[in-house]
Amino acid sequence: MFKKEKYMKRREKLKSKLNNGILLFPGNEESPMNYPANPYKFRQDSNFLYFFGIDRPGFAGIIDLNEDKEIIFGNDFEIDDIVWTGPQPKVKDLAEQVGVKNTKSYNELNNYIRNSINRGIKIHFLPQYRADKIIEISDLTGISHNFVNKYSSLEFTKAVISLREIKDDEEVKEIEQALNISYLMYDYILKNIKPGIYERELAGAIEGIVSSFDALNSFPTILSINGQILHNHSHGNKLSDGDLLIIDSGAESPNHYASDITRTLPASRKFTSKQKDIYQIVLKSQIETINAIGPGKKYKEIHLLASEIIAQGLKDLGLLRGNVDDIVEKGAHALFFPHGLGHMLGLDVHDMEGLGENYVGYNDEEKRSTQFGINFLRLAKSLKPGFVLTVEPGIYFIPQLFELWKKENKLKDFINYNKVEEYLDFGGIRIEDDILVTSNGSRVLGKPIPKEINEIEK
Repeated sequence: MFKKEKYMKRREKLKSKLNNGILLFPGNEESPMNYPANPYKFRQDSNFLYFFGIDRPGFAGIIDLNEDKEIIFGNDFEIDDIVWTGPQPKVKDLAEQVGVKNTKSYNELNNYIRNSINRGIKIHFLPQYRADKIIEISDLTGISHNFVNKYSSLEFTKAVISLREIKDDEEVKEIEQALNISYLMYDYILKNIKPGIYERELAGAIEGIVSSFDALNSFPTILSINGQILHNHSHGNKLSDGDLLIIDSGAESPNHYASDITRTLPASRKFTSKQKDIYQIVLKSQIETINAIGPGKKYKEIHLLASEIIAQGLKDLGLLRGNVDDIVEKGAHALFFPHGLGHMLGLDVHDMEGLGENYVGYNDEEKRSTQFGINFLRLAKSLKPGFVLTVEPGIYFIPQLFELWKKENKLKDFINYNKVEEYLDFGGIRIEDDILVTSNGSRVLGKPIPKEINEIEK
């Protein structure tokens, strides 16, 4: 938990952006695995954490703009609970730690919201991602659960995004604490990857490193020799000579800020010449796009720069042909690079994605493309100092996508389908780092994790 003054300042900034009504922040509850007393490890809602800081289940917060009042709703533990959990802080003590003077029991939340609605006061709430919270807001407001998110407050959503998208020095430090764990995770894999080992052994070991810091993984680990499957959470394969292993993983800091790093490593500890060719294209695109990042630059343009570098590299290998500008304009490169260059990073690994990607990564000036590949770009708008984002270009050979495009003769003037067939067993390569946009450029966060070929092989 940060000092209470930080949470107070955040709430004051938020209040300055909205005129009236009640801002409702439901915290998360325990989520049972198979019965109520056996829950998954708890993770608090990020918006509640950002403004109210209490990292425990069973809380909600409101900011009453009309009465200039802040209230935390929660229940003190009774002896039946304490027998199992030990003594727990009082609600009023937790509230004091985040600078909130008013507290009420959780069951008073319903009356407070209902009475406010009866007085004609608008209830602002954010889009919800958990079914239990959708049902709770439905019960509180009378809105059918099917329509809760349709009635979420757009002005509230945009106000929260405008605050959370800029990271201060303490938040950047938190992200770098998470990256310290990431460094140890990748150091372990670099030292232990070898033919004959199973993916699950490596995945289990690095997730154990995260647990040893009493931390959470910021997302389920992607660790697979089938790197052509972009979000592959299966870990059942045995590594063999010639395999490439993609590891896309992250940890959370004590205050739940995320890291998100990807490396692609040769199982046999040496790249083949074919693997080096593709790897160097991805690495060149990553380094040059990182160097191009700066305030005022549109991330869509940075993405297109990565696309051009990838297209040129694949053209040099004979996989693509024609003018590079035309290749990218028509989207032929997306057969190999079918996702966006990166996303915002913060309290969520895809920061604030639950509030709506089109509000987080886009704005009135920058609309989402409909073209395959670039339509998956999560961040396109102009960059500001304090943005933290990922840069993660990749090249993949996806047999099913290849077969579909070949059958349709799609963009055949640009794609050498015969040559591509020689790579269909290649898999994929992705390289990712976390970047802070500064006042005059950018900075790669965290202790450097090897990504040059000679560094990896060494």
